[in-house]
Amino acid sequence: MRILVKGAGVAGLTVAWQLFRHGFDVTVQEKAGAVGTGASGFAGGMLAPWCERENAEEPVLSLGRMAADWWEAALPGQVQRGGTLVVAGGRDTGELDRFASRTTGWEWLDEAAIGALEPDLAGRFRKALFFRAEAHLDPRRALSGLTAALEEARMRFLFGDSKDKGAFDRIVDCTGAARIGQLPDLRGVRGEMLYLETGEINLSRPVRLLHPRHPIYIVPREKNRFMVGATMIETDDAGPVTARSMMELLNAAYALHPAFGEARVAETGAGIRPAYPDNLPRVTALGETIHVNGFYRHGFLLAPAMAGEVARRLLAEAPQPERLAS
Repeated sequence: MRILVKGAGVAGLTVAWQLFRHGFDVTVQEKAGAVGTGASGFAGGMLAPWCERENAEEPVLSLGRMAADWWEAALPGQVQRGGTLVVAGGRDTGELDRFASRTTGWEWLDEAAIGALEPDLAGRFRKALFFRAEAHLDPRRALSGLTAALEEARMRFLFGDSKDKGAFDRIVDCTGAARIGQLPDLRGVRGEMLYLETGEINLSRPVRLLHPRHPIYIVPREKNRFMVGATMIETDDAGPVTARSMMELLNAAYALHPAFGEARVAETGAGIRPAYPDNLPRVTALGETIHVNGFYRHGFLLAPAMAGEVARRLLAEAPQPERLAS
């Protein structure tokens, strides 16, 4: 079967990779000139199903638990399995109890254990939650890594207005926010982020700072960079980061550690995360097209599970080899 995958964000590339592994003839079409130009390029890359369960439905945990293994198998060496640290300021320590009551898979850390885990946070927090089984990756490296592997396997990529003259048996549409207004119930949720650059602090894992109004996460990247995110605004306006969001993110980063007050703002960005009413992704068939959409804030976490579902559906449709009569 010849399959056309539309969209080269995290959904499209994971679907393409999964179908390639099952022997399908896959072509990837992306309107932009490169991969990861949409919301996927602004993602945190946290493979944190236990933490995300705090305000998400159970499938986020059950489907997301295999994500780290999937990414490690696809891109050996890129997954960092250091867990997730969740902290709260002195006046907000009750947020930790609330977070713990809505999640599983954690262990309590005291002040000494926090300092042993993250020395640069020593003495700053009295207690924390540690989700030992969680992981993270760099989304941009992951997207470029999948693309390079698929190109090495001679998979066709069509960028911009390029068209493949051949016919396809099925189309898998993974174009995300481009389908808002076209797929029933799909809406846009704007996520904003910053990249801060400083050599004054070192973190080994994602740190979530709880706050009643402005919870954030900070994810370490290479070259003294830290991704700080992310706001969630109900809109499909993909304009630049707002002044209010910038202040909230910077203030929260400073609350985690004062060294971020002297950091250089290396980059800002905003992306529209498509979401359904239950904030869970769906694989839906409309005619000859299969739509994979609605990842909300769980793109890298749930894309492997959705790619597996697409593969199962297409394998069920694929012609079976004839058996010779005995």
